[in-house]
Amino acid sequence: MNQVQPITVSRHSSQEERRFALTQIYRQVLERQPYAYERQSLAQIEKNFLKDKIGVRRFLKELGHSEVFLQAFYHHASNLKFLDWCFKKFMGRAPMNQEEIQLYCDILMKQGVGQFVTTILDSEEYRKAFGCFTVPYPREQKYYASPKAYLESQLLNHEHFGQRGWGVPTHYWHQLGLNCDGGVCRHPEADEVLAPLSSQDEDGELWDLVKLFESSDPGQVVAALSMEQRRALRKAIL
Repeated sequence: MNQVQPITVSRHSSQEERRFALTQIYRQVLERQPYAYERQSLAQIEKNFLKDKIGVRRFLKELGHSEVFLQAFYHHASNLKFLDWCFKKFMGRAPMNQEEIQLYCDILMKQGVGQFVTTILDSEEYRKAFGCFTVPYPREQKYYASPKAYLESQLLNHEHFGQRGWGVPTHYWHQLGLNCDGGVCRHPEADEVLAPLSSQDEDGELWDLVKLFESSDPGQVVAALSMEQRRALRKAIL
């Protein structure tokens, strides 16, 4: 059973109800309310939403394309982690499998972040789950593709922003044997946290390996890693 009470607006919604829905949208997508300086850039779409000129889905598109959202979740994160967050915020679940991850990674890399966000919000699954006027929320599905798919959504929907870092998505950090609680990634057998991997290592083998996750099928990359490469990734804080 889904314990979340969906929040839906309509043409009959009062200003108070629409303001409450707006608060819940920000809580779901930004995981906070916008700062004063951010609200200046969001003022027009807020006004359009409160005056019933646009619905929830259209507001989410505008917010997802905004610099407020991109600065918070895109510019400083890996593509895979950003994909992870977008599924949490807009779909209410984790990516279900490698094929879905690869599909959306291709859209993000080849068509850009704007089309990536639009594709999620225009998807048939989104329309069936939330329509045009319901605020997205963490979903409890009746059936999952696998126990792992259930675990992924539970972990992702209950984590706080930045709790498990900015590079390794939920789908992979435990596959690599990492404990990423607290925003850094450790291997359980490691005695210390090593220095984070940065763009200054671009010429190194480790950085090239990490970039493979964004250019190839991540599942195949993980399966093909040698023990030395797995240890190297486990020591990197992404």
